[in-house]
Amino acid sequence: MQPHKSRYWLNANPDDPEEFRRQSAAVCELYERAEQLAEQGIHVVGTDEKTGIQALERLYPDIPMGPGRVQGREFEYVRHGTLCLIANLEIWCGHVIAPSVGPSRAEADFAAHVEQTVGTDPLAGWVFVVDNLDTHQSESLVLYVARACGIEGDLGEKGKSGVLKSKASRKAFLSDPRHRIRFAYTPRHCSWLNQIEIWFGILTRQSIRRGTFSSVTVLIKQIRDYINSWNENPKPFTWTATTDEILVKVRLV
Repeated sequence: MQPHKSRYWLNANPDDPEEFRRQSAAVCELYERAEQLAEQGIHVVGTDEKTGIQALERLYPDIPMGPGRVQGREFEYVRHGTLCLIANLEIWCGHVIAPSVGPSRAEADFAAHVEQTVGTDPLAGWVFVVDNLDTHQSESLVLYVARACGIEGDLGEKGKSGVLKSKASRKAFLSDPRHRIRFAYTPRHCSWLNQIEIWFGILTRQSIRRGTFSSVTVLIKQIRDYINSWNENPKPFTWTATTDEILVKVRLV
């Protein structure tokens, strides 16, 4: 027992447990089949944004660690701005591909990122594992997927009719398994099912947390250098969680 320790926990609390089970199972199945799908020319990638990455410059150098002494970090800093990283983790091999680094994560930013990612292998199939953020089921994304997949016909009008009418209708279109480019959505409040979140944690611990950055440009270079170094010896994650274990974790069984 360690009563001085705690960690945040977000209750998934799904309205429809069966739909939760279906979505969880679909994501786990994609992870299990990722290498097989890659052999068929289909990329399975975990995709998300890491927002609010701060370019902090410490006012004074760190005090190095030594025998019996932890590293000392200056408390005061200068903030030089923030940025957002949008990245993809190729599930079967662990490569981080086509990262986007910029000041925002708006609808247009995410749609442009997906287009950039698909552009690395434009004739292949793509499955993006994402959470339920509005920008992941946007009008811009529907229009891009329809254009890239050669889907013709009236898509309707946002807020009024057709595929574009609502988030639910857009999500159904974007997750259609018949499309060459499609999206697999983690259950609500379960973005931790997305393997890119594991990689974001590694990036933070190994490259950002102890850094000192005199500008956003320096921070961008640090992130890109780390990604290049990671890709020299990528480490795919071994996913062992089953749907039943996930249901226990979120207290549905």
